[in-house]
Amino acid sequence: MSETHNTSPYKGSGQLTREPFLFYEMRITAKLMSEGLEESEVVKRIVDDNLFQYPTEKSLASMSKACIARLHALNDNNLIQAVATRSMDTAKQICLYAMMKRYRLVWDFMLTVIGEKYRLQEFSFGKKDINVFFMQIQEQDDCVSSWSDSTMKKIRQVLIKVLVENGYLDHIKSEHLNPVLLNPTLEDAIRNNKDDGVFPAFNYFLQGE
Repeated sequence: MSETHNTSPYKGSGQLTREPFLFYEMRITAKLMSEGLEESEVVKRIVDDNLFQYPTEKSLASMSKACIARLHALNDNNLIQAVATRSMDTAKQICLYAMMKRYRLVWDFMLTVIGEKYRLQEFSFGKKDINVFFMQIQEQDDCVSSWSDSTMKKIRQVLIKVLVENGYLDHIKSEHLNPVLLNPTLEDAIRNNKDDGVFPAFNYFLQGE
């Protein structure tokens, strides 16, 4: 693997084909972490009791570790607790932030495509928007340009489903972006993390922007 691949900010984003939004799994993992279990204990509980209800045991450990990594990316125990206990809409929005923190590709997509549309009050959305986004990062990054067409297609599907899960789109074929509201709990955590730059992805703009 070339040095460019190793230093790519998108290194690891290909995992999105196997690790989509995972809300159900994130909720379960957050509950176990909130109980004070060590990471190894969380994984063991999920695997031993098949808490994700997967048909085979093979992917349980890897998926539980992926969820743990995303929850740690939040850098906020209160948010982990919120994923475990708050309303579905609130927990999903926090899970989206966790996904953005974990995967640079999701971060960039939510900011440069979705956030920019909110900034411009341009609510049309379609395949073209995602295709342009991928073309731009392929031109800039050798790692992304090396991905197969099937990988790109699967990641596109993951991104669309994330938007549907969080109310940005009504369904996977929707061509209209809905306005969303940033949950106050997440807003406070984002400020504490000094991540104010992520606000546009949640249709939230600071005064003067």
